[in-house]
Amino acid sequence: MATTLATAPENNSKPEEALGSWGSDESGLIVGYLLTPDQAPRPVDSRAAQDLLADPNSLAGVPVDSVLWLHFNLAHSGSRRWLERCGRLSPAFFDVLENNLRTTRVERDEESLVAVVNDVHFDFSFDSSDISTLWINLDRSLFVTARHLPLRSIDQLRTHIKAGRSFHSTAELLEHLLRSQADVLVDIVRHVTLRIDDIEDDLLANRPGYKRVKLGSLRRLLVRLRRLLAPEPASLFRLLQHPPAWISAADVQALREASEEFSVVLSDMASLQERIKLLQEEVTATMNEETNRTLFVLTTVTVMALPINILAGLFGMNVGGIPLSQDPHGFWILVGVVLAGTAVAAWFAFGRKKDR
Repeated sequence: MATTLATAPENNSKPEEALGSWGSDESGLIVGYLLTPDQAPRPVDSRAAQDLLADPNSLAGVPVDSVLWLHFNLAHSGSRRWLERCGRLSPAFFDVLENNLRTTRVERDEESLVAVVNDVHFDFSFDSSDISTLWINLDRSLFVTARHLPLRSIDQLRTHIKAGRSFHSTAELLEHLLRSQADVLVDIVRHVTLRIDDIEDDLLANRPGYKRVKLGSLRRLLVRLRRLLAPEPASLFRLLQHPPAWISAADVQALREASEEFSVVLSDMASLQERIKLLQEEVTATMNEETNRTLFVLTTVTVMALPINILAGLFGMNVGGIPLSQDPHGFWILVGVVLAGTAVAAWFAFGRKKDR
C-alpha cells in the first residue's frame, strides 16, 4: 500500500533557524528528504520515514539504493522517543547523546558510523558561546542528524538539497557537512583577520582606539573553535584505514580530502592565534611604557617639591632661634635657597635621564 509523502511545516523563504520547535512535526522532525539517483529530492515527514524504515520497499517506485536524510530537533520532547523507536540507529549514537564529550569525531560502530560535529550557530556573532553540537548516525541508506540549536552547516545542506543537488551516499552527505564546517571556519578566520588588521593599524598609528579586551576575546574564540571543531585525528585515521564495506573508495578519498582541508584551516587559526599573542604583548609593552612615563612624572614632581617642603616644615615649627626671622631680606634668601634646591633636584631628575 503506497504512503503519501509529506513534509513538516516549513517556510521555504526562511533559513533553518526559522524552523524552531514550531517548525518540526509531532516527532520533532525538522526536515527530511528521500534522495534517489536521477530523481528530484522528495520531502518526507516522520510517518512516511517510519514506513520507509520498517519496509524500504513499501513505497512504490522507490529504488533500494536511495538515501534517507532525517534532521531532528532534540529540544522537541518527541524526537528522542521517535529515534529510539526507529530501531535503525546504533546504540553508540544514544551513548554520545548522553555524555558531555563534545569533541568533533567520527567513530565506527560495526556497520554504522556515529559522528559528533560542532558547528557555529546560524546567527553567529563571533562569541565563543555561539557553538553547538550536531549528532549524526549513518549507515548505508540512513543519515540521521540531531541538534538543539540551528546550525549553519545543516542549513547549507538543506539549501543545496532543495536546489536539486544530488547525493549518492550517506558518506557523501557526511563529507559535505565536514566541508561546510571547514568553509565556516575559513569565513571566521577571514573576519577575525580583518578585525586584527584594524587593531594592528591603530596600534602602529599610536591611536588609543584598540582594546586589549577585544584581542583577548578573539583569542578565546579561536582557542575554543580549535578545541571543539577540530576532528580527533585518531578516530578519523581509524575510520579511513578500516571503513565499513558499504563506503566506496571514492567516498573514503573524499573524507580524507575533507580532513586535510581541516588541517589547513586549523594551521591558519594557529598562526592567527600567534599573531594575536604578539599583538597582546605589544599592547602590554605600550601600556607599561605609559605607566612608566606617568610614574616618572609623578616622581619628578615629588622630587622637585622636596626642597620647599623641607624648608616649609623647618620654618613652620614655631620654635625659638629660627634663622633670618629678623632679617629684612630673609624671605628672598629662602626663595633663593628653594630655587637652588629645586634646580639641583631637576638636574638629578632630567639631566641624568638625558645622559642615560
